[in-house]
Amino acid sequence: MTNNCIFCKILKGEIPSNKIYENDKILAFLDINPNNPGHTLVIPKEHYEHLEDVPDELLEEVIKIVKKVTIAVKEALGTDSVNIHLNNGKTAGQLVPHMHFHIIPRFENDGYKLWSGKSYKEGQAEQVQKNITKYL
Repeated sequence: MTNNCIFCKILKGEIPSNKIYENDKILAFLDINPNNPGHTLVIPKEHYEHLEDVPDELLEEVIKIVKKVTIAVKEALGTDSVNIHLNNGKTAGQLVPHMHFHIIPRFENDGYKLWSGKSYKEGQAEQVQKNITKYL
């Protein structure tokens, strides 16, 4: 845990939260600025800033809890749809530097917009593919 991280302060009990789920490694709680009621955050209790920092074994446990909480959110709120996402880094919109998944219940005409896609230029997809796959 770090001293300045708001999620670490929640874990230490310094800031109150509406807990949805907790075990020895993971906490799920309601977002204080929800896109929709039931918008839940799932975090590892150990502080890791980005997805790639989280050990694989812990990440597997986190995603299992994301699934478990998603099912509960959908049932409790009577929706068949959710967005599950991760903002990984400041440029991607990560506001809190503690890796976390968002579970956002969706409802017809809720006003929550998704991003629009862009097209690749001629030959660009193949070049991007080549650049990425050399790191795998």
